[in-house]
Amino acid sequence: MEIKLAKTAGFCYGVRRAVDMAQTLADSAKPSAMLGSIIHNDHVIDRLRSQGMAVCASIDELPPRCAVLLRSHGEPKAVHDALAAGGWEVVDAACPNVTRIHTLVREAEAEGRIPLIVGDPGHPEVQAIAGWCAHGVVVDGLSGLEDWLFGDPARRELPLTMVSQTTGQSVAWKSCVEFAKKVCTNVKIFDTICNATYARQEEAMALAEECDAMLVIGDPKSSNTARLAELCRARHVKVVCIPGASELDKTQFTGLAKVGITAGASTPGWIIKEVYDIMSDENNFEIEESFAEMLEKSIKTLHTGEKVTGIVTGLTPTEVQVDLGTKHACYIPLNELTDDPNAKVEDLVKVNDEIECFVVRVNDQEGVVTLSKKRLDSVKSWDDIEAAEEDHSILEGVITEENKGGIVASVRGVRVFIPASQSGLPRGADLSTMLKQKVRLRITEVNRSRRRVVGSIRAVEREERDAKAAEVWESIEEGKVYEGVVKSLVSYGAFVDIGGVDGMVHISELTWARIKHPSEVVNVGDAVTVYVLSFDKEKRKISLGMKDRSQDPWTLFNEKYAVGSVLTAKVVKLMTFGAFAEIVPGVDGLIHISQLSDHRVEKPEDVVKEGQEVTVMITAIDQENKKISLSIRALLEEAQADREAEAAERAAEPDEVVATSDADATTVAPAFAEEAEAPADAE
Repeated sequence: MEIKLAKTAGFCYGVRRAVDMAQTLADSAKPSAMLGSIIHNDHVIDRLRSQGMAVCASIDELPPRCAVLLRSHGEPKAVHDALAAGGWEVVDAACPNVTRIHTLVREAEAEGRIPLIVGDPGHPEVQAIAGWCAHGVVVDGLSGLEDWLFGDPARRELPLTMVSQTTGQSVAWKSCVEFAKKVCTNVKIFDTICNATYARQEEAMALAEECDAMLVIGDPKSSNTARLAELCRARHVKVVCIPGASELDKTQFTGLAKVGITAGASTPGWIIKEVYDIMSDENNFEIEESFAEMLEKSIKTLHTGEKVTGIVTGLTPTEVQVDLGTKHACYIPLNELTDDPNAKVEDLVKVNDEIECFVVRVNDQEGVVTLSKKRLDSVKSWDDIEAAEEDHSILEGVITEENKGGIVASVRGVRVFIPASQSGLPRGADLSTMLKQKVRLRITEVNRSRRRVVGSIRAVEREERDAKAAEVWESIEEGKVYEGVVKSLVSYGAFVDIGGVDGMVHISELTWARIKHPSEVVNVGDAVTVYVLSFDKEKRKISLGMKDRSQDPWTLFNEKYAVGSVLTAKVVKLMTFGAFAEIVPGVDGLIHISQLSDHRVEKPEDVVKEGQEVTVMITAIDQENKKISLSIRALLEEAQADREAEAAERAAEPDEVVATSDADATTVAPAFAEEAEAPADAE
């Protein structure tokens, strides 16, 4: 028969902590007593009692002025108040996870919310939790939650804060959470099931799936032991529950091929060993061989700065919970796990991972230890940093702060200073824009004794740029098209980065239109498409073009205009000999100074101004040299000739006689006087 033992069987850190505190108190010279059993395991309680630790069922049974040990399940606030009023010295062995729930329900009620506690109403832990609020409601699982919420429809509208017994069944708790989210309109939910409980239950269910029977070791009064048995039975395997080796009957497993063993959180290792040895008929199971050795391991003292190894037992968005095998609840805050502000805990570690870290802070009074993986990684990373300086390798980091004269990056937990000149930004740029950015850098200086490291982002960018430039020069050819970025502007053009190499786009190659400055077309940082006009590899110069060659303005001009065409043009430039006017974008014509007016002009600006639109006639087109002559004078003279011709035509016509009476008819033009008098003479 194969025997398989669950890795998480036995004491959790909360129980270890309670037993440790009990042992320390029993070893002291002062009178002491337990107020109820500190854990649900008669074997442990009997051993402590044999060492002189009294067990009292109520405050009335406590000896006067003795040290009172409170159980790991916690006690109601009323008990704490009564002990303080009676002058007893209190040693609180409550599990830190339980104490946290006390705080949650107390704060919830202070906020005007109703604490909703999911758990066994008769369990001492649940009774203690309810004792830290005045109006808490205890429901036993999903059916109890449904009964309470539907008992009065108004309850579904109440502000609720829902917590769970630490040893609750994970499946049942999830059902309650899903139901509450659907039904309640104002509920805050805190998953307070102990991560060690989660791990133990998940492992027990997985073990039950592959075994023919499950042997569950634990005291019958233990809630988490009972739940382990219940979960295993749900996997349709034979389940045998025993408190210890003396109750074991091996014949119950006769004929089975594989038997799994698990144990509740209150079961000490020496009991598990006894059962395992009997089941396997061997004595090679390495576990605590005595109660004293078990205690020695559980009371291991942690010191700040110590390197420790533990098992990840739980994850939240802000921390990692770790079991170090001691009495403490151990946590790694997110900011002590990584420097990456965008990192997610679940992407960095997994439950059941083994993890090395540093002890940052120990709070023995609360049983909490703060750990740091980042700081341990920092120590390990110094070798990597020094090696990177020697072999000139590139490292990645995150900018964490702006410093006088530069910025600081965290590289594998090591603080690296980057001078402003090596940041890769232009001089005078705002360095704060780089905060929280991932960067690639090269280590330029390491002084381990002074814990000083200097790095350069610019060096990496320069090397990468040089590599890209080499690729460009290797494949460059006239007419090749590149996607580039405008790096700078000057009066005569724009410099464009085409991948590690800057090329010049002359102002005349930016657009067909006449412009005074490149900023009329592009700005620094613009993404542009350019093509190679010419290049000189020896001088490392590239001439680029940007205007569309497929739309030749001269062709467009010829399609639309000819000599004699009259059009409206825009004066774009004044010279001493005349003015240039734009006919179509990219094609200008010259209005010679002699053609600006029908009279003598001293200076072109006396007649026209830049930007002015004028009506001109095309008087000549030089197709070979692409030159166009324009004239305003030709239009003026043509207009004058038209006016003179019209006047001459009018002068050649007889004057019209207009008379309304005989008296009026005597007033006629001299040219027609004889004709007017002729009829009279004829008579």
